[in-house]
Amino acid sequence: MDTSRVTSETVDLLSRITGQKLSQRDITPQVLFLASLVTVLLGVMLVDGTVSEAEKQRLQTILSRFSQSNSDVQKLTNLIIKGVKENQTYKKIQDLLRLTLPLSESEKILLIAFGYEMSAADGNIDIKEKQYLGIVAKNLGVKPEYLEVFEIGFTHQGNFHANALNEVNFLLDPSRFQKLDTVFVKAASDLLATLLAKPETKTTQKHTTVSYDELKKFQVYRQQLDNYCNLVCQIIHECQKRNFLPSNLTDEITEVYNKIKNQRFRLAVIGEFSQGKSTLLNALLGEEIQPVREIPCSGTISILKYGSKKRVICRYKNGQEEEISLQDYHLKATISEEAAIECLSDELAHSEIEEIIFEHPDLDLCSSGVEIIDSPGLNEHPDRTLITQKILQDTDAAIFLTNVSRSLTQGERELLQDLRTKLNYGKENEPADNLFVVGNFMDLVRTEKGREQVKQRIEKFVSGQNPIVIGENRVHFISAQAALDAMLQGIEDEYLQSFQNFTQSLERFLTFESGKVKIHQSIEQINRVINKSLNSLSQSEQTLEGKIQISEAQKLEILEKIGEASGRDIRIRVLVSNVIDEVYELASESWDEWSEELGDRMEEKSAFWHSEHNPAFSQDKLIRDYTNQFIRDLSQEIDEWGNEILKDVIIKEGIEYLDANIAYELEAIQADFQKLDQQIQTNFSQQMKLSIQGINDDFMGLGGIGRGLGVGGALAAGLLAFTGLGFIAIVVAAVIATIAGSFGFGLLDVDGLHDQIKYKVCKIGFEKFNSEESMEKVSEKLNEIIKTVFISRVENSSRVITEAISLYENLIEQQEKAHQQNLEQREIEKAFINQKRQELEQVQKELQTIINKSTTL
Repeated sequence: MDTSRVTSETVDLLSRITGQKLSQRDITPQVLFLASLVTVLLGVMLVDGTVSEAEKQRLQTILSRFSQSNSDVQKLTNLIIKGVKENQTYKKIQDLLRLTLPLSESEKILLIAFGYEMSAADGNIDIKEKQYLGIVAKNLGVKPEYLEVFEIGFTHQGNFHANALNEVNFLLDPSRFQKLDTVFVKAASDLLATLLAKPETKTTQKHTTVSYDELKKFQVYRQQLDNYCNLVCQIIHECQKRNFLPSNLTDEITEVYNKIKNQRFRLAVIGEFSQGKSTLLNALLGEEIQPVREIPCSGTISILKYGSKKRVICRYKNGQEEEISLQDYHLKATISEEAAIECLSDELAHSEIEEIIFEHPDLDLCSSGVEIIDSPGLNEHPDRTLITQKILQDTDAAIFLTNVSRSLTQGERELLQDLRTKLNYGKENEPADNLFVVGNFMDLVRTEKGREQVKQRIEKFVSGQNPIVIGENRVHFISAQAALDAMLQGIEDEYLQSFQNFTQSLERFLTFESGKVKIHQSIEQINRVINKSLNSLSQSEQTLEGKIQISEAQKLEILEKIGEASGRDIRIRVLVSNVIDEVYELASESWDEWSEELGDRMEEKSAFWHSEHNPAFSQDKLIRDYTNQFIRDLSQEIDEWGNEILKDVIIKEGIEYLDANIAYELEAIQADFQKLDQQIQTNFSQQMKLSIQGINDDFMGLGGIGRGLGVGGALAAGLLAFTGLGFIAIVVAAVIATIAGSFGFGLLDVDGLHDQIKYKVCKIGFEKFNSEESMEKVSEKLNEIIKTVFISRVENSSRVITEAISLYENLIEQQEKAHQQNLEQREIEKAFINQKRQELEQVQKELQTIINKSTTL
């Protein structure tokens, strides 16, 4: 540190910050570095408008490296914290430059590194914090590649670039800080240890031969998009500071950035109990993670994903969550052995757990960007439809697992048909291209003839006249346990080879089909923001050149248009509120009419219920069978009403009416823009067109504004899925408990016992289903679904209107600024605009390169 570069302005600045009258000799290296460090750390904490407890604790942890408790340095640090907050020094880049002017390159890098440590306090680096650190680093002359090292080091996502990592390691070598106080040496040493710490090593010895190189390649492209998106963020921020871009573009690129940052492949594993789902997951992961038993095991949804450390989070249906131990995970993720042997439905119906999330740093598949959703066995689950809808939401691919020794029971065939429909967004009788059907336990089929028969039976149903799946290599035959044993023992055999063929097919689908779509959509979104920015920069340049000028009369007219646009937004919101009320009223009336005839339909369906259990000796199992079939048929009835009447008639008409009105209001704003474009040679109408296109892309499958709700569109957008309404979950526990306790041995004659039990199952089931409590829940859920569909559309239209207002306001600001500048200032501003235009155009070229490369994934 070169203290000779401390200026009188720096002394005055530190005096204001500390509230003390300081002299040149008071400005020690420790004071300078602490003031700079506090400024950066508080900037990271406060830039996003929220301060978490994790950030507060991390601030104390970092600063404690430079002082002991109750020491003079700590008291000085407290003064600096207070002063930096009051003076908002973290917002003033010139003040930060004064503080950091004497710092060496290593000290500046140390400063930025601590900033990233602060940003990662909650496990994730917020985009606004990242932008702030990027701006600070750029002004301090810190290389962008060093920032990537810090981000990867503290989030453990991605791979270090060798050269950049070596340079950071060299510059932060503790020996480079020995001329300063020893606290700097220790601080640098501690930081390097944290930054370069390897994730927790595995305790399970494994010799996995399953690799996911193509998925890793996709993650490289995703990281590149992340970096380019962040670069666009910084460019937009710099341009907005000079009023060259409207304020809404920051929010828009932030939204795109967050989508890319959180982009993952979601892979669902589905099947009935005892099909080997947990073993399959362990084989996919190459480690014995999931609990395995010979009897039904999984009792709740489990999500396995990448995390910087191994931890388990349990989320409950009441909204609460807690971190639990691995031992508790094995207990909570499984049903009791008693329930597995006896009645599954009771325990599953009474479960308070919503889902369990298992984060792990060392699983190849998860670290390659895949989240795995493990479903409970669905054959006896009382709320099967709710579970399947939940795990299929935003799913890239689903694996259906069946036991080849008794493959494709009637229940499995029904489940496969249901999966196909849900994966196709409600479209029936169309094959799904993202469904893999896997026959397990092939090692138990001993003869070659038997294996051929198994394969023919499954393939005939899955790929026959009415195919369930479409695409290459969607059906596989494996032994998950044998493959896992081979991995753990480090041997190659036919079972491992079959399993590798399956994983390679899965990986090819995720990368070559789903992955390319994700990359191209993300690039389209970034390019849309860049094109808007380029249009606005061009307009700003024309304003500086005097080609765009507005008179006072035109200014008043523009202010009037701002008021009109706000009024249109209010009209849309009022309209949406009225439409929601009308649709809810129509839906309630339809529900009542539908439910009046439901009893007769269910009675007709009960004639087809069947059970293999003897009513004289296994009455409890017979009751359970009929109860599950009652629930199954009731679920199907609700699904049919929700999809055929509510979605395709009532909501569709409401959305068509709403979209027509939204389109009218947006077209009116665009007409105003076109008029303004003709008067003063702006390009607002083109930017408006890009924004409306963005709405249509967001509602892909819903028809877009002004085009109504497409078939299955609500399902496609993840807004409406009556399979997942949860009606059944409301009543199922009470139904099972009441029916199971309502029959006693000897209560009924053996003759006609089947029909009498069916009758009572229907009677008690309907009593519970039609209870006041259940109907209140139905009403709440129905209202929630309707609001979700309509409010999501008004939020998007409101975003376009907000952008229109922002464009108007930015034009006025540009005009006022241009009038206040002289010729020399305008030329400087034009040079700045040209530079930023070139930077944005270069990003577009780089994005095109990614598109070209990704086509060969």
